[in-house]
Amino acid sequence: MGDYQDIPTVLAPSVFVPFGDANVLHDAMKGLGTSEQEIIDVLCRRTNSQRQAISHIYTREFQTDLVDDLKSELGGNFESVIVGLMLPTADYCAKQLHKAMKGAGTDEETLVEVLCSRSSEEIMQIAAAYEDAYGNSLEADINGDTSGPLNRLLVMTVKGRKNEGMFDAGKAAEQAATLYRAGEAKLGTDEDAFVDILGSAGQRQAYLILEEYKKIAGRTIEQALNDELSGDLLKGLLALVKTMDNSAQYFAERLEAAMKGWGTDDTALIRIIVSRCEIDLGNIKHQYERLYGRTLLSAVKSECSGDYLRALSALIGAA
Repeated sequence: MGDYQDIPTVLAPSVFVPFGDANVLHDAMKGLGTSEQEIIDVLCRRTNSQRQAISHIYTREFQTDLVDDLKSELGGNFESVIVGLMLPTADYCAKQLHKAMKGAGTDEETLVEVLCSRSSEEIMQIAAAYEDAYGNSLEADINGDTSGPLNRLLVMTVKGRKNEGMFDAGKAAEQAATLYRAGEAKLGTDEDAFVDILGSAGQRQAYLILEEYKKIAGRTIEQALNDELSGDLLKGLLALVKTMDNSAQYFAERLEAAMKGWGTDDTALIRIIVSRCEIDLGNIKHQYERLYGRTLLSAVKSECSGDYLRALSALIGAA
């Protein structure tokens, strides 16, 4: 059930002097040229709360905003990494959700990754940050941009219907049987049954449902979902199921998907590494190597270059 200790890759240094860090950053950006390596050495090797302290002192000492200065000096994917690191994690995830919904079209895959892979407490913090930043409720914007069973699944995650601590073995057996009847045991698929049961189950209850389903069907619910569903709803339910069982493996698979084939999905690569480096990127690295037979760092090196690569390497390789 994912019972492992979270291993971050970015840890607080034993000695932290925010005033000194603020001065290093200011010196790295003043005058002609920019010392990108000094920016990496400071911001990729401090925790988020330390970066906020540095930013506060920077503004006080130099009467200018650190993020504004970084944006004016940096560019491209390197800027996306560094500026992303400057946001508290909930604010960063809220920004990713807003980007996925604004303008024409909706990036459902990002909505699924962010909302279906996190605990109710994390989602509550992201929803609060979203409303604070954009003036609309996250639920209202999701309702405006998605429809059908996927919409119901995403709204359920935002409403936090999961009761993380409660579990009932007898009920899990009934729920597993309901899922079996809703999919494999009939022609067609009752998508709503999958959304209602998997979307509202807390982690412990979901684990019991997954185990009971194996007993009834003789195979995993993941295999059944792949046969019965498709598209973004499938991705959403798989994200729920995989993160209930092993969240590090889910993110390892997402990183591989971002790097394989023609071109790299830099947005996804940056989003996962920046948002997980202080949570469980150490676990994700281990799962990635187990699944794909190469280190995450070597995979990133084959896809990225320059300051962008150096920043990602610092975030990945600190553990």
